[in-house]
Amino acid sequence: MEEEKWDLVIKPRTSWMDLGLGDVWRYRDLLLLFVKRDFVAIYKQTILGPLWFFIQPVLTTLMFWLIFSFFGKISTEGMPPLLFYLAGLTLWNYFSDCLTKTSETFTKNQNIFGKVFFPRFIVPLSITVSSLLKFAIQLLLLLSVWGYYYLFDTNYTISPNSALLTVPVLVIMMAGLSLGFGVIFSSITTKYKDMKFLLQFGVQLLMYASSVVIPISMMGKYAWIFKLNPMVNIIEAFKYAFLGAGEFSWFWLGYSFVFMLILLFMGIIIFNRVEKSFMDTV
Repeated sequence: MEEEKWDLVIKPRTSWMDLGLGDVWRYRDLLLLFVKRDFVAIYKQTILGPLWFFIQPVLTTLMFWLIFSFFGKISTEGMPPLLFYLAGLTLWNYFSDCLTKTSETFTKNQNIFGKVFFPRFIVPLSITVSSLLKFAIQLLLLLSVWGYYYLFDTNYTISPNSALLTVPVLVIMMAGLSLGFGVIFSSITTKYKDMKFLLQFGVQLLMYASSVVIPISMMGKYAWIFKLNPMVNIIEAFKYAFLGAGEFSWFWLGYSFVFMLILLFMGIIIFNRVEKSFMDTV
């Protein structure tokens, strides 16, 4: 009897090193559908819609300027406070948005995960990609404010430089960090639901330790401790690229890049292990 041939054979992963990235590539059309769904669903039933992409960073920047610059007199390294804070927030908002959303991968998609087969990693990956659209819109806001100060305000010396060429790499590194942390937390919260509250609180605290508000130059001899936070080196390089203020170090960026690769590798392994049995605990 002739052996039956199948177009698709679904087999369980038996090796920790089997990351399943080939499955993600084969289902890339589904990835694009999830990206579209994530972007459209965010503000589908809101009055202002995508305008919130601008309103949120503007209000946060104004609050930071009032509290930390106007009242707190914290240094912005000779840069316009509004531009200094907006530069840090633009990249940080992308990281925090991806992290908090990917951390809910299993709990928010348990219905579809229990009914249809597809590579589960597509869901957190789609969030990371769709959030790039929001980042691009907020980057336009940053460029508009940057253009005003660069062209019309002579009170500040803003000096963009060749480090601008590294901005795409910086964004990819931030995406990798948020995806790595996010899938790890999503795996943990399948069993320990209260971890999501700890994450929300932790993300807020982490922002203040990531040089979004306080520049690394104010840390003095303890600056190296803060640089162990991989986000610090990325945000500092991002500010340096656009403003000429901040610190650009190939060594510390290399550290952040290696940290990102290890974190992402570990996150995918943990995610793949948890997806086998998460329906029993979620």
